[in-house]
Amino acid sequence: MPNASVRKVLKTPRIKKIRRLQYAALCYRLNGGKVQILMITSHSGHRWTIPKGWPMSGRKPEETAAREAWEEAGVRGKATDNCIGGFAYRKRANPQPHFALVFPVHVRKLEKRFPERGERKRRWVSRRKAASMVKEKELAQLLERFDPAALGR
Repeated sequence: MPNASVRKVLKTPRIKKIRRLQYAALCYRLNGGKVQILMITSHSGHRWTIPKGWPMSGRKPEETAAREAWEEAGVRGKATDNCIGGFAYRKRANPQPHFALVFPVHVRKLEKRFPERGERKRRWVSRRKAASMVKEKELAQLLERFDPAALGR
C-alpha cells in the first residue's frame, strides 16, 4: 500500500493516462550550507537527469529509488519515504507516456565503483543549475524548489 505522499501524487487526473510508472531519486547533499543536487547522464549520454527505475518486487518505492541511485550513480545514502512530486517524460525507445515519482535521497557517500559507472557521467550542481539541465518542466520545478529542511529531518 503506497504511503500518503505517493497516493496524493497518484490522484492527479492526468496520471491515469500514464501506463509506465518509475521511481526516481533526487540525490542531494549540503555543501557549506548550500544544497547540491547530483545529476547523471542518460544511457545515451545526450541529456541530464536523475536516477530512476521500474518498481521492484518486495521493495518500497523509496527503497527502489535508493537502489537506482546506487546502480546508476554510486550513491550510498538514505531515502525518505516522502514523495515530493513527480514528472512525466517519454523515452526515445518507447513513446508511451512515463511518469516518475520522486523521492529525496540524502547522499552520505559516492562510490567510485558502481554497476553503471562506465555508462554515465555524474555532476554535483546547484538547484538552479540542475533545473536548467533537464528538459522536463515538472522535474525542473521539483529540482529548483527542493528544500531538504521541509522533509522534517
